[in-house]
Amino acid sequence: MSDGFLVVDKAGAMTSHDVVAVARKALGTRKVGHAGTLDPMATGVLVLGFGNGTRLLQYITDGDKSYTATIVLGATTVTDDHEGEVLSTVDASKVSDEEISAQLSKMVGVIQQRPSSVSAVKVDGERAYDRVRAGEVFELEAREVTISQLDTVAVRHLGYTVEIDIEVTCSAGTFIRAIARDLGAALNVGGHLRALRRTRVAGFPISSAITFEQLKAGEFTPLVLADVARTTFASRELAFDEVNELSFGRPLTANDGDEIFAALSPDNRLIALLKNQEGRAKPIAVFAAAK
Repeated sequence: MSDGFLVVDKAGAMTSHDVVAVARKALGTRKVGHAGTLDPMATGVLVLGFGNGTRLLQYITDGDKSYTATIVLGATTVTDDHEGEVLSTVDASKVSDEEISAQLSKMVGVIQQRPSSVSAVKVDGERAYDRVRAGEVFELEAREVTISQLDTVAVRHLGYTVEIDIEVTCSAGTFIRAIARDLGAALNVGGHLRALRRTRVAGFPISSAITFEQLKAGEFTPLVLADVARTTFASRELAFDEVNELSFGRPLTANDGDEIFAALSPDNRLIALLKNQEGRAKPIAVFAAAK
Protein backbone atom coordinates (compact mmCIF):
# COMPACT_ATOMS: atom_id res chain seq x y z
CA MET A 1 0.00 0.00 0.00
CA SER A 2 1.54 3.31 -1.09
CA ASP A 3 -0.95 5.62 0.68
CA GLY A 4 -2.54 5.22 4.08
CA PHE A 5 -2.39 5.68 7.83
CA LEU A 6 -1.01 4.03 10.92
CA VAL A 7 -2.01 4.70 14.53
CA VAL A 8 0.92 4.06 16.87
CA ASP A 9 0.99 3.91 20.67
CA LYS A 10 4.12 5.97 21.25
CA ALA A 11 6.23 4.84 24.19
CA GLY A 12 7.95 7.20 26.60
CA ALA A 13 11.54 8.46 26.24
CA MET A 14 11.27 8.85 22.46
CA THR A 15 10.30 11.74 20.21
CA SER A 16 7.53 11.79 17.64
CA HIS A 17 10.28 12.11 15.01
CA ASP A 18 11.81 8.84 16.29
CA VAL A 19 8.51 7.10 15.51
CA VAL A 20 8.34 8.71 12.06
CA ALA A 21 11.91 7.58 11.30
CA VAL A 22 11.06 3.95 12.13
CA ALA A 23 7.85 4.18 10.12
CA ARG A 24 9.77 5.41 7.06
CA LYS A 25 11.94 2.32 7.24
CA ALA A 26 9.04 -0.05 7.89
CA LEU A 27 6.93 1.44 5.07
CA GLY A 28 9.79 1.92 2.62
CA THR A 29 9.03 5.60 1.97
CA ARG A 30 10.31 8.99 3.08
CA LYS A 31 6.84 10.51 2.74
CA VAL A 32 5.61 10.02 6.32
CA GLY A 33 4.20 12.64 8.68
CA HIS A 34 2.28 12.77 11.95
CA ALA A 35 -0.83 14.53 13.27
CA GLY A 36 0.41 16.37 16.35
CA THR A 37 3.67 16.12 18.28
CA LEU A 38 3.88 14.23 21.56
CA ASP A 39 6.59 15.21 24.05
CA PRO A 40 9.21 12.52 24.80
CA MET A 41 7.73 11.99 28.28
CA ALA A 42 4.24 11.47 26.84
CA THR A 43 2.81 8.19 25.55
CA GLY A 44 -0.19 7.26 23.47
CA VAL A 45 -1.85 7.97 20.15
CA LEU A 46 0.36 9.22 17.34
CA VAL A 47 -1.41 9.21 13.96
CA LEU A 48 0.93 8.71 11.01
CA GLY A 49 0.05 9.40 7.39
CA PHE A 50 2.16 8.17 4.47
CA GLY A 51 2.08 8.81 0.75
CA ASN A 52 -1.08 10.75 -0.07
CA GLY A 53 -2.14 10.24 3.53
CA THR A 54 0.14 13.13 4.50
CA ARG A 55 -2.27 15.46 2.66
CA LEU A 56 -5.03 14.61 5.14
CA LEU A 57 -2.94 15.06 8.29
CA GLN A 58 -3.74 18.77 8.67
CA TYR A 59 -7.45 17.97 9.07
CA ILE A 60 -6.78 15.27 11.66
CA THR A 61 -4.38 17.53 13.58
CA ASP A 62 -7.16 20.11 13.83
CA GLY A 63 -9.51 17.61 15.51
CA ASP A 64 -10.08 17.39 19.25
CA LYS A 65 -7.96 15.14 21.47
CA SER A 66 -8.32 13.21 24.72
CA TYR A 67 -5.72 12.60 27.44
CA THR A 68 -5.15 11.08 30.83
CA ALA A 69 -2.61 12.90 32.99
CA THR A 70 -1.18 13.21 36.49
CA ILE A 71 -0.60 16.64 38.03
CA VAL A 72 1.73 17.22 40.99
CA LEU A 73 0.99 20.17 43.28
CA GLY A 74 3.76 21.63 45.43
CA ALA A 75 6.52 22.29 42.89
CA THR A 76 7.08 24.31 39.73
CA THR A 77 9.57 23.35 37.03
CA VAL A 78 11.12 25.18 34.09
CA THR A 79 9.34 22.86 31.63
CA ASP A 80 6.03 22.56 33.54
CA ASP A 81 6.66 18.80 33.72
CA HIS A 82 8.73 16.47 35.88
CA GLU A 83 11.66 16.38 33.45
CA GLY A 84 12.53 20.06 33.98
CA GLU A 85 14.64 21.73 36.65
CA VAL A 86 12.66 22.47 39.82
CA LEU A 87 12.21 26.21 40.28
CA SER A 88 10.32 26.30 43.59
CA THR A 89 8.66 24.05 46.16
CA VAL A 90 5.76 24.87 48.48
CA ASP A 91 3.95 22.79 51.09
CA ALA A 92 0.70 21.73 49.39
CA SER A 93 -0.56 19.53 52.22
CA LYS A 94 -3.38 21.92 53.17
CA VAL A 95 -4.91 22.08 49.69
CA SER A 96 -8.33 20.42 49.79
CA ASP A 97 -10.06 18.28 47.19
CA GLU A 98 -12.81 20.91 47.01
CA GLU A 99 -10.32 23.67 46.18
CA ILE A 100 -8.80 21.52 43.44
CA SER A 101 -12.20 20.77 41.89
CA ALA A 102 -13.24 24.42 42.06
CA GLN A 103 -10.14 25.62 40.21
CA LEU A 104 -10.25 22.87 37.58
CA SER A 105 -13.91 23.63 36.86
CA LYS A 106 -12.91 27.19 35.92
CA MET A 107 -10.82 25.80 33.05
CA VAL A 108 -13.74 24.05 31.34
CA GLY A 109 -15.15 25.78 28.28
CA VAL A 110 -13.61 28.34 25.92
CA ILE A 111 -10.67 29.84 27.80
CA GLN A 112 -7.49 31.82 27.25
CA GLN A 113 -4.46 29.61 27.86
CA ARG A 114 -0.79 30.55 27.79
CA PRO A 115 1.29 27.76 26.19
CA SER A 116 4.28 26.37 28.03
CA SER A 117 7.47 28.18 27.09
CA VAL A 118 9.03 24.84 26.11
CA SER A 119 6.30 24.03 23.59
CA ALA A 120 6.76 23.61 19.85
CA VAL A 121 5.07 26.99 19.22
CA LYS A 122 7.22 29.17 16.97
CA VAL A 123 8.48 32.57 18.16
CA ASP A 124 10.10 34.71 15.44
CA GLY A 125 10.63 31.58 13.35
CA GLU A 126 12.19 29.50 16.16
CA ARG A 127 10.60 26.80 18.29
CA ALA A 128 9.96 28.09 21.79
CA TYR A 129 11.72 25.12 23.38
CA ASP A 130 14.90 25.88 21.39
CA ARG A 131 14.95 29.44 22.71
CA VAL A 132 14.48 28.21 26.29
CA ARG A 133 17.33 25.72 25.87
CA ALA A 134 19.49 28.60 24.62
CA GLY A 135 18.90 30.39 27.92
CA GLU A 136 16.10 32.81 27.04
CA VAL A 137 13.38 33.59 29.57
CA PHE A 138 10.02 34.66 28.14
CA GLU A 139 6.29 33.96 28.17
CA LEU A 140 4.18 33.10 25.15
CA GLU A 141 0.97 34.98 24.50
CA ALA A 142 -2.27 33.37 25.64
CA ARG A 143 -4.51 31.85 22.99
CA GLU A 144 -8.09 30.66 22.86
CA VAL A 145 -8.64 26.94 23.42
CA THR A 146 -11.64 24.81 24.28
CA ILE A 147 -11.64 22.25 27.08
CA SER A 148 -14.86 20.25 26.84
CA GLN A 149 -14.03 17.69 29.54
CA LEU A 150 -11.80 18.01 32.61
CA ASP A 151 -12.63 15.29 35.13
CA THR A 152 -10.80 14.45 38.35
CA VAL A 153 -10.25 10.69 38.53
CA ALA A 154 -8.24 10.51 41.79
CA VAL A 155 -6.54 12.76 44.34
CA ARG A 156 -3.65 11.52 46.49
CA HIS A 157 -2.32 13.57 49.42
CA LEU A 158 1.33 12.56 49.80
CA GLY A 159 2.79 14.62 52.61
CA TYR A 160 3.90 17.97 51.22
CA THR A 161 2.67 17.21 47.70
CA VAL A 162 -0.64 16.28 46.10
CA GLU A 163 -1.10 14.13 42.98
CA ILE A 164 -4.21 14.46 40.82
CA ASP A 165 -5.20 12.10 38.01
CA ILE A 166 -7.35 13.81 35.38
CA GLU A 167 -9.08 13.02 32.09
CA VAL A 168 -9.19 15.78 29.48
CA THR A 169 -10.88 16.29 26.13
CA CYS A 170 -9.84 19.48 24.39
CA SER A 171 -9.34 21.32 21.13
CA ALA A 172 -6.16 21.25 19.12
CA GLY A 173 -3.58 23.63 20.57
CA THR A 174 -4.44 22.95 24.22
CA PHE A 175 -1.46 22.27 26.50
CA ILE A 176 -2.04 19.80 29.33
CA ARG A 177 1.17 21.00 31.01
CA ALA A 178 -0.39 24.45 31.11
CA ILE A 179 -3.39 23.02 32.99
CA ALA A 180 -1.00 21.67 35.64
CA ARG A 181 0.95 24.95 35.80
CA ASP A 182 -2.19 27.09 36.03
CA LEU A 183 -3.84 24.88 38.66
CA GLY A 184 -0.75 25.16 40.86
CA ALA A 185 -0.61 28.91 40.36
CA ALA A 186 -4.30 29.35 41.22
CA LEU A 187 -3.78 27.40 44.46
CA ASN A 188 -0.53 29.28 45.28
CA VAL A 189 1.49 26.08 45.62
CA GLY A 190 2.85 25.56 42.11
CA GLY A 191 2.21 22.60 39.87
CA HIS A 192 3.64 20.52 37.07
CA LEU A 193 2.81 17.43 35.02
CA ARG A 194 4.17 14.04 36.07
CA ALA A 195 2.56 11.80 33.43
CA LEU A 196 0.70 12.27 30.15
CA ARG A 197 -0.99 9.78 27.85
CA ARG A 198 -2.94 10.70 24.72
CA THR A 199 -5.89 8.37 24.39
CA ARG A 200 -7.52 9.74 21.24
CA VAL A 201 -6.85 12.02 18.26
CA ALA A 202 -10.03 12.97 16.36
CA GLY A 203 -11.57 9.64 15.26
CA PHE A 204 -8.56 7.52 16.27
CA PRO A 205 -8.74 5.96 19.78
CA ILE A 206 -5.89 4.21 21.56
CA SER A 207 -7.70 0.89 20.99
CA SER A 208 -6.88 1.16 17.27
CA ALA A 209 -3.13 1.67 17.85
CA ILE A 210 -0.27 -0.70 17.25
CA THR A 211 2.75 -0.80 19.55
CA PHE A 212 6.12 0.69 18.65
CA GLU A 213 7.54 -2.86 18.63
CA GLN A 214 4.93 -3.92 16.07
CA LEU A 215 5.83 -0.91 13.94
CA LYS A 216 9.53 -1.83 13.99
CA ALA A 217 8.76 -5.44 13.12
CA GLY A 218 6.43 -4.50 10.28
CA GLU A 219 3.54 -6.27 12.00
CA PHE A 220 0.66 -4.04 10.96
CA THR A 221 -2.06 -3.46 8.38
CA PRO A 222 -2.35 0.21 7.39
CA LEU A 223 -5.67 2.02 7.32
CA VAL A 224 -6.74 2.84 3.77
CA LEU A 225 -7.27 6.45 2.72
CA ALA A 226 -10.99 6.05 2.04
CA ASP A 227 -11.71 4.61 5.49
CA VAL A 228 -9.80 7.42 7.21
CA ALA A 229 -11.65 9.98 5.10
CA ARG A 230 -15.00 8.49 6.17
CA THR A 231 -13.95 8.92 9.80
CA THR A 232 -12.73 12.48 9.33
CA PHE A 233 -15.24 14.08 6.96
CA ALA A 234 -18.84 13.89 5.84
CA SER A 235 -19.02 11.36 2.97
CA ARG A 236 -20.33 11.69 -0.57
CA GLU A 237 -20.70 8.47 -2.54
CA LEU A 238 -19.96 9.04 -6.22
CA ALA A 239 -21.22 7.52 -9.42
CA PHE A 240 -18.51 6.43 -11.89
CA ASP A 241 -19.14 9.40 -14.18
CA GLU A 242 -18.62 11.76 -11.22
CA VAL A 243 -15.35 10.03 -10.44
CA ASN A 244 -14.17 10.80 -13.94
CA GLU A 245 -15.21 14.46 -13.67
CA LEU A 246 -13.39 14.92 -10.38
CA SER A 247 -10.28 13.20 -11.67
CA PHE A 248 -9.99 16.12 -14.10
CA GLY A 249 -10.62 18.61 -11.29
CA ARG A 250 -14.14 19.55 -12.47
CA PRO A 251 -16.87 20.59 -9.98
CA LEU A 252 -20.02 18.59 -9.25
CA THR A 253 -23.50 19.49 -8.07
CA ALA A 254 -23.49 21.03 -4.59
CA ASN A 255 -22.91 18.92 -1.47
CA ASP A 256 -25.67 18.53 1.10
CA GLY A 257 -23.81 20.80 3.54
CA ASP A 258 -21.15 23.50 3.61
CA GLU A 259 -18.52 21.46 5.44
CA ILE A 260 -15.77 19.54 3.63
CA PHE A 261 -16.97 16.27 2.07
CA ALA A 262 -14.87 13.23 1.17
CA ALA A 263 -15.81 12.13 -2.34
CA LEU A 264 -15.60 8.33 -2.52
CA SER A 265 -15.77 6.03 -5.52
CA PRO A 266 -17.93 2.89 -5.81
CA ASP A 267 -14.76 0.81 -5.37
CA ASN A 268 -13.90 2.61 -2.08
CA ARG A 269 -11.21 5.03 -3.23
CA LEU A 270 -10.83 8.59 -1.97
CA ILE A 271 -11.16 10.67 -5.12
CA ALA A 272 -11.18 14.21 -3.75
CA LEU A 273 -12.18 16.56 -0.96
CA LEU A 274 -15.11 18.77 -1.91
CA LYS A 275 -16.41 22.07 -0.61
CA ASN A 276 -19.36 24.13 -1.84
CA GLN A 277 -18.34 27.28 -3.67
CA GLU A 278 -20.60 29.41 -5.87
CA GLY A 279 -23.36 26.80 -5.85
CA ARG A 280 -21.13 23.90 -6.89
CA ALA A 281 -19.08 21.26 -5.06
CA LYS A 282 -15.52 22.12 -6.04
CA PRO A 283 -12.48 19.92 -5.36
CA ILE A 284 -10.02 21.46 -2.88
CA ALA A 285 -7.75 18.42 -3.15
CA VAL A 286 -7.76 15.65 -5.76
CA PHE A 287 -6.34 12.23 -4.92
CA ALA A 288 -7.19 10.18 -8.03
CA ALA A 289 -5.59 10.87 -11.39
CA ALA A 290 -7.69 10.81 -14.54
CA LYS A 291 -7.62 7.50 -16.40
